[in-house]
Amino acid sequence: MVSAQTTIINATGLHARPASAFVMEAKKHACDITIKDVDKDAAPSNAKSIMMILAAGLGCGTKVEVTCDGEGEQEALDAIIALIDSGFGETE
Repeated sequence: MVSAQTTIINATGLHARPASAFVMEAKKHACDITIKDVDKDAAPSNAKSIMMILAAGLGCGTKVEVTCDGEGEQEALDAIIALIDSGFGETE
């Protein structure tokens, strides 16, 4: 199991389009992937479920922890963190 923390930087957070891109990237990987708001005492959300990602309400400035467990976990973690850090193409 591997995990890393980062901050959501795009102005609209994980709304519909970035959430969709996030889930599509997560589904490319065989391992289990979760994301959670570091500052809230909430259960991690399944990164492969668009409904769970939207329900998590991860907005701009939210510090998140992504955890990957299973086959290809490091590759999956690197890809997900890079996607979040890129601002989903929404930052200037």
